[in-house]
Amino acid sequence: MTLTPDEVTSLIKKDLPDAEIDITDLKGDNNHYHAKIVSSRFNGLSKINQHKLVYQALGKHMGTTLHALMLTTKANND
Repeated sequence: MTLTPDEVTSLIKKDLPDAEIDITDLKGDNNHYHAKIVSSRFNGLSKINQHKLVYQALGKHMGTTLHALMLTTKANND
């Protein structure tokens, strides 16, 4: 089982409700995505901590129903 881009967006939005999210399916298989995310929750955080927030939002899906996720994150004040 895999996650659709809409399902990935929904999971992220639960923890980062103000996030602007653009997801690209890199291989057309609903399993390898590139997510570009802008959120005020990233303000003042390092890229590592920004990514940790996204992985936390995805929870158990990372590495199981979601195989690969490339992240580009940005604070909305950058």
